[in-house]
Amino acid sequence: MRRASTCLALLGLAVLGLPAVASATPTVAFKEVAIPIPGFPHTGNILGAGTAGRFEFNIKGTEYDEGHPPPLIGINVFFPVGTKLRSQGFATCSPTALKEVGEPAIGTAACPKSSLLTFPVSKPQPIGENAAHEILANESYGLGVVKIGNGPPPEEKARVQGFFAPGGGLEFFTKGVTPTLLEFISPGKVTNSSIPGFGPANFTTIPLIETLPGAADASTEKIVVYAGAAKKTGKKASYYATVPTKCKGGLPVKAEVIFAENGNAATPEKVIANYTAPCPRK
Repeated sequence: MRRASTCLALLGLAVLGLPAVASATPTVAFKEVAIPIPGFPHTGNILGAGTAGRFEFNIKGTEYDEGHPPPLIGINVFFPVGTKLRSQGFATCSPTALKEVGEPAIGTAACPKSSLLTFPVSKPQPIGENAAHEILANESYGLGVVKIGNGPPPEEKARVQGFFAPGGGLEFFTKGVTPTLLEFISPGKVTNSSIPGFGPANFTTIPLIETLPGAADASTEKIVVYAGAAKKTGKKASYYATVPTKCKGGLPVKAEVIFAENGNAATPEKVIANYTAPCPRK
């Protein structure tokens, strides 16, 4: 996988750099909304139906790098009891191909487009410098900042694409091009939660990315991900995610957002964010 000369890290990216003195725990506003799967009728926020989700994280903090949140190193999402997640039968993307080839691997036999977990954007195109900061409809992305030289830290947008991985896991491929070029993979796994009131959970680990010696680690301030998949076998449709069949008073969703305190992954700092989604319609 290609490495940038400065490697800005977004969407849960953390890098080794000069720590700052902690002053406050970051805050996270989290929201998850069940939405229809394009091309599949009777999906979305409907009891017992197949669904996709729009996940949004807004992060604020002042403890790191001249008033920004510390780097992210993990995001865990816990879904309500009755939610079903099934990756069996979906095509998978080779993490080796993504690491060695990068974005050009997407759409090949090693990483077919049918292995996508996130939606294609409204105007599918490779990320280029001319449209690096344009946010497209249904696009999954992260926004963050990093201190480079003098002046205010510049913002970078990185596109996020999620895939089904071999062995039942997930993987999220992130690419940004300006002000720095970066490509990295965040592996994820799905398991059953032991927390009362919650069913399946997705645990995503964000890798540390090397940068220039002495450079501050990147700070992520916003993440938006559209995720969901469906396929047809004959006339029968099957879905990666299915909404619970029962609801009373709303459906709880929990997120654990994990930061590298002062840029040090050895001292993780966990922030809990809760959201209650309205009951789906029948």
